[in-house]
Amino acid sequence: MSKLWGGRFTKKTDQLVEEYTASIMFDKELAEEDIQGSLAHVTMLGKCGILPVEDVEKIKDGLQKVQNIIRRGEMEFSISDEDIHMNIEKALIDEIGPIGGKLHTGRSRNDQVATDMHLFLRKRVVEFVGLLVKLQEALLEQAKNNLDTIVPGYTHLQRAQPILFAHHLMAYVSMFQRDIERLQDSYKRINVLPLGAGALAGTTFAIDRHFVAEQLGFDRVYENSLDAVSDRDFIIEFLSNASMIMMHLSRMCEEMVLWSSTEFAFIELDDAFCTGSSIMPQKKNPDVAELVRGKTGRVYGNLFGLMTVLKALPLAYNKDMQEDKEGMLDTVKTLQGALQLFAPMVATMQVNRERMRQAVNQDFSNATDIADYLVNQGLPFRQAHEIIGKIVLHCIQNKKYLLDLTIEEYRGFSGLFDDRIFAVLQPEHVVNARNVYGGTATNQVTEAIGRAEQAVGEVTAWYNVFIVKSK
Repeated sequence: MSKLWGGRFTKKTDQLVEEYTASIMFDKELAEEDIQGSLAHVTMLGKCGILPVEDVEKIKDGLQKVQNIIRRGEMEFSISDEDIHMNIEKALIDEIGPIGGKLHTGRSRNDQVATDMHLFLRKRVVEFVGLLVKLQEALLEQAKNNLDTIVPGYTHLQRAQPILFAHHLMAYVSMFQRDIERLQDSYKRINVLPLGAGALAGTTFAIDRHFVAEQLGFDRVYENSLDAVSDRDFIIEFLSNASMIMMHLSRMCEEMVLWSSTEFAFIELDDAFCTGSSIMPQKKNPDVAELVRGKTGRVYGNLFGLMTVLKALPLAYNKDMQEDKEGMLDTVKTLQGALQLFAPMVATMQVNRERMRQAVNQDFSNATDIADYLVNQGLPFRQAHEIIGKIVLHCIQNKKYLLDLTIEEYRGFSGLFDDRIFAVLQPEHVVNARNVYGGTATNQVTEAIGRAEQAVGEVTAWYNVFIVKSK
């Protein structure tokens, strides 16, 4: 059979051209969305009297049969039919005869493919919100179990000040909350219907775009037909949001890799999320964390790839825009895999509290509290800072830590010291002294957990509503 668009051509398409320009190898993943959009479109054609009712019913019945063939894995996709739209239309015509060709009345592949991607991403964004909530819940459970676990906090990867391990985990809860909010906000720009824009200028048929939008659950339709078929901002926004999610996952992966090393030994990852070595039998490698960290680069690449494709395209549709799908689909798959693994990896992580406490006791991360002690005694901070620097140098030279010094040694640096300094230096005191909103004090972290659980509940309610709308 000749091309569905081949009437104007006198030659067959070169085989290499067919292979090079076809997108069916990847856009077949949009089959469900393509049929969903077609069912709404043909229903509208019947409602507007553009097609007779009997034709509409035959087309709808044929589309559902094609859908079942695809779902059973029996569809033979053909490169010669180029893309998912033409493959489905060809299968429909094979199923019900030439009447299937009426389905394309009043639309173009340009607005059709845009609709498919809006439908596809709308559903995935909601699913990613759900996966991020599961990750937050795993982090919150670990935080609640470690409200008495103190760990060194770091700046420049140098020990800085003691903090609750729960406080550290809650930082990631906050990061993923921002990711959730960005996805939620992007939904309103994804949930816009381009169908009815035609190739670029609309259609001469008296269609009802708002009726189609209502059937498909879109909140509104594109105002401008040129914009409708050429807009890929919603995909770029998704790729940007996905990049930030992967960046946050990657930062946590880096810490998990470090923490699970012998040098840190702060945590142990469950065997289910690690692998061994083919030559070194003692090895337990944090491969999942490393691979998530590594795959972050490909998600970044997909974002910059599409931005580069679009940066100089004239309106409206251009074949260049076929490059919008592979990166989007790859990012969806990559992010989905990472998030599905991450929550159980965090939930099963074992925390080595004793090793964390040992690390806190064998550093100078409580030094700032000595300076604060002297400031409370009336000494200017800069003078206190200098004194503490000399005390730390004295400890290093004498292979001691701050809690190892005697009161006589302290008073050798300043007469303002008394026995209270030893209570000030205890890790629990250091942590709980930071009793400000957002600080690491136990009661502040407990309240932060409560606020986060409330936010998770609100997002879960949103998810439950929108997962139904996105189906």
